[in-house]
Amino acid sequence: MGFLSSLAGFPVAAMGYLLPFFFVLLVVVFIHEMGHFLVGRWCGVKVEAFSIGFGPEIAGWTDKKGTRWRLAALPLGGYVKFFGDANAASVPDPSAANALSPEERALTLAGQEVWKRAAIVAAGPIANFLLAIAIFSGNAYVYGDNVVRPVVAKVVAGGAAEKAGFLAGDLVISIDGRPIDGFAQLQDAVSLNPGSPLRIVVRRADADVALNVTPELRTVEVKPFGPQKFGVIGVQADSGPGALRHVSFGPVGALGRGLDETWGVVARTGVYLRGLVAGRQPADQISGPIGVGAMAGAVAKIGFGALLSLVALFSVSIGLMNLMPIPMLDGGHLLYYAIEGVRGRPLSERSQEIGFRIGLAFVALVFLFATSNDLFRLVPRLFGRAG
Repeated sequence: MGFLSSLAGFPVAAMGYLLPFFFVLLVVVFIHEMGHFLVGRWCGVKVEAFSIGFGPEIAGWTDKKGTRWRLAALPLGGYVKFFGDANAASVPDPSAANALSPEERALTLAGQEVWKRAAIVAAGPIANFLLAIAIFSGNAYVYGDNVVRPVVAKVVAGGAAEKAGFLAGDLVISIDGRPIDGFAQLQDAVSLNPGSPLRIVVRRADADVALNVTPELRTVEVKPFGPQKFGVIGVQADSGPGALRHVSFGPVGALGRGLDETWGVVARTGVYLRGLVAGRQPADQISGPIGVGAMAGAVAKIGFGALLSLVALFSVSIGLMNLMPIPMLDGGHLLYYAIEGVRGRPLSERSQEIGFRIGLAFVALVFLFATSNDLFRLVPRLFGRAG
């Protein structure tokens, strides 16, 4: 009966996840596509459609320049369709291009110089990074930050830290040569490097001691996200008086913090992907729409500032994903343009078509894999509460 009663309240509970999810997704998608749109307009390309979502149009209007602004039924992305494109992925339509006059061709994306095409394509991911910097900077300016001193309060018996020689009271100074200001930086470095040795310098009794430790992969319950797999070494932060300090930022300091936060997401993503390729990181941490929705709903309960931080995090992830050199994504277009710049002519239509098909298949497989990860995490939770 527990499972059935939970289903009875599902519609109400679902809205608590769907609304934050759509907020996060629509903001990130809108900014990404607006980057393409603005630079395309500045370069003289005619924009036929600016769509949030895919499929049938729910609502829309046409501006004075002929661009159709539309909200579509499936809000899992969006696109900008330029004049002369065969589809929403900005694939050129050779047959239609041959029928255009020189004046009309000058209004197409394919009719622009290589550097202009590259600028239009790169503008989407760049807009995502700028959004993240703006949000992280705004949060830093409005809320400041709480920093916990990087002091080891307790060493877990039998853990990697104890084996490496850590002692309670050690003050962490640096990790692999990078200075450490707060305990969160220690957690970031450790969590993303399971199986990789780290050289950590601690200050102990007025002397600096270098310790070599290899984080172990463990499943950790992280509120509000649920179980996550991280590297751990077995140390706990100091929670006593004076361990926590609040840091406020002025406009310049907040901007610097926003840049640091954005770069930190990029760097952590890079570390994760390298670990994934090397087999040190688990692939089951990749989330799809269901996982993002669950995170958005959980974070929204914390507060609007936390939800904005998730928008920034997701925006960086979307920007990085789109820069991957895979046809169908922005990075694939940039790869084609780079090849064209080196060769002095574009790849053949056949080669580009094959590339786009491979890219579409890859993106579809990643989507299905990420969604299956979400379901494997979600279903046990649903049935775990059935009794």
